[in-house]
Amino acid sequence: MLHLEKVNGNNVWDILKLTVSKSQKNFVATNEISIIEAYTAITGNGHAFPFGIYDEDKPVGFLMIGFDVDDYWTDAPEIAKGNYNLWRLMIDKAYQNRGYGKEAVSLALEFIKSMPCGEAEYCWLSYEPDNAVARQMYRSFGFEETGEMDGEELIAVLRLQLTTSSLEN
Repeated sequence: MLHLEKVNGNNVWDILKLTVSKSQKNFVATNEISIIEAYTAITGNGHAFPFGIYDEDKPVGFLMIGFDVDDYWTDAPEIAKGNYNLWRLMIDKAYQNRGYGKEAVSLALEFIKSMPCGEAEYCWLSYEPDNAVARQMYRSFGFEETGEMDGEELIAVLRLQLTTSSLEN
């Protein structure tokens, strides 16, 4: 069964070994960079939740969730303020095409809906414009592109209240 486990001193080295294929390296930062970004966000009064994605006891990917902006994020898109974001998602090249990415997004949205940093209206994310696989997967969860960019990446948003109420029906 797939589950998330916070990155910690016991699992960080296993998470750092996970990589994507060469053709995907432009789509996602390395886990080293992501963990460094989580640390600097937290030390800058921000919120970051780095997780290993596990199938039973085997690490298959990495996921990071953020909330709001930190003291040093000077060029943050407007949507970042007061909202959650699916900051990173990667599935190791050996475990792709098994549905892990989609299942991990589902687990991430469950975590976000628990509102660990307080209420928010949106979850947002960004991806490279030519990452068709990511675009299609995020659309399947109801994320909609806004036309705005975060650097070179397209921004897509999901209204959290709609997600919560649609699950109750």
